[in-house]
Amino acid sequence: MAMPVHNADITVIFDAIADLLEIQGANPFRIRAYRNAARILGDLPQEARVLLERGDDLTRLPGIGSDLAAKVGEIVATGHCSLLDRLRKELPPAITELLKIPGLGPKRVKALYHDLDVQTVEQLQRAAQDGLIRALPGFGAKTEQNILQAVQAHASQSRRFKLATAAQYADALRAFLQEIPGVQQVVVAGSFRRMRETVGDLDILVTASPDSPVMKRFTRYDEVAEIFSSGETRASVLLKSGIQVDLRVVAKQSYGAALHYFTGSKSHNIAIRRIAQQRGLKINEYGVFRGAQRIAGDSEESVYRTVDLPWIPPELREDRGEIEAARAGRLPRLVELSDLKGDLHAHTRASDGHDSLREMAHAARALGLEYLAITEHSRRLTVAHGLDPQQLAKQCDAIDRLNTELKGITLLKGIEVDILEDGSLDLPDAVLARLDLVVGAVHSKFGLSRASQTRRIMRAMDHPHFTLLAHPTGRLIERREPYDADMLSIIRHAKQRGCFLELNAHPERLDLLDSQCQSAKEEGVLVSIASDAHSTFDFANLKYGVGQARRGWLEKSDVLNTRTLDELRKLLKRTM
Repeated sequence: MAMPVHNADITVIFDAIADLLEIQGANPFRIRAYRNAARILGDLPQEARVLLERGDDLTRLPGIGSDLAAKVGEIVATGHCSLLDRLRKELPPAITELLKIPGLGPKRVKALYHDLDVQTVEQLQRAAQDGLIRALPGFGAKTEQNILQAVQAHASQSRRFKLATAAQYADALRAFLQEIPGVQQVVVAGSFRRMRETVGDLDILVTASPDSPVMKRFTRYDEVAEIFSSGETRASVLLKSGIQVDLRVVAKQSYGAALHYFTGSKSHNIAIRRIAQQRGLKINEYGVFRGAQRIAGDSEESVYRTVDLPWIPPELREDRGEIEAARAGRLPRLVELSDLKGDLHAHTRASDGHDSLREMAHAARALGLEYLAITEHSRRLTVAHGLDPQQLAKQCDAIDRLNTELKGITLLKGIEVDILEDGSLDLPDAVLARLDLVVGAVHSKFGLSRASQTRRIMRAMDHPHFTLLAHPTGRLIERREPYDADMLSIIRHAKQRGCFLELNAHPERLDLLDSQCQSAKEEGVLVSIASDAHSTFDFANLKYGVGQARRGWLEKSDVLNTRTLDELRKLLKRTM
């Protein structure tokens, strides 16, 4: 069986091509084309491989022309790209490792390579220690020191993968293992099961018949790059993507204990074991024991029963009060994907989206949603083709007309309006008053002081037409830190004002943080789980938002868009 190629693999190749082209000083438009294609494919919930298998035309995707579509086809068919192979022969093989150092972009790497012949991370560290970098134009002593610190930090970090990226490999591997003769159960445990926003490795548990060739087949899986260890019941491998996968074959009578043990978190497991020890019990991956006698372990429920606790959902297992809540009978009934009635943040091709109003409506309806808010960017965000008042008025008219034709779904009129530095909104009241909801967002001035940023957001919330705050911390996972703001004060101000907060489900955002979801719940502020969809494919990301909401203890009643349309309209009217 040929190794399946995932969107994340194509993204890595296109980003590498763009990096090498930039180091070479190639045409900026060509470089940008590869970067845009990498971003589009990285955000695409459906696998490009699957689209090609069913005969879809990839040029239908935004930013993917015939040349890029052909390269995607080449990568899917062969696992590599001839252009990248050629570029790698033209430059030192380790030079792209320099790009993983924070603060070093292709332009700086190009200067280091051409002026100091720096080709590896080790050479970069020596050049910084020897004081050679500060003499280069555009660097200086402070930049040199920052580079040295970044190199040292990089060396101590273990690689982690965004949850949605890890899911591409986990889902394919799970399907592969499930087809092996004799395999009965396959589950991915660890931080993946707990829906952590990033995953370090994959822990997979399998139950199988004694004669199953699961271990042999696993280590021969086409995506395996290196085998660390392999035995009758345990194996550890490194996939070509860089993800380590640990597989364990467990006995049926130990399945629940192993699943509990390998799901974690470590702190949760330690707390459970401590309770067990107080009762004269021992809990490990093989079961629950009183002396030499196994008394439980075939299911997770049986493990928890031995310490007089109900089963605790994996997303809560972080030793942050879930054990006390379970003991007191106060565990939340966590929100489910099926609880969502609508989506309150989506874009069409009128701004920076890729599909029409009608196409977005049909895609949302196909997922069982009853309503969808169209929230284009406002005029300030010119890079996203934001709408001015006249353009927004035309779109409102188009939504009204389309709603007379649509069956089973209603489009709501909205806007993702920029919150300006002084807290004012990017469009006039007369325009905002016509909308069903106004989604405010910070897209600039991320470096304001904590007091100024907090004041800015709270002033925006005080605007009479403000409905909810989009991606409230502004972070991009592993790419941009949250801006400095007092989130608890913002949450409390939202309560006072009667507006709402968004949990942006895009895998690069997952914003609110889980702890902030808990704070919103405690303060009585409803949270909207929103896809921020820019295409019909992006609604699939809602599951990651639900996972983050569950980590934040949110129940159906805590989520704004679990309401019916009539219930939602009543809540929205209170904010306008």
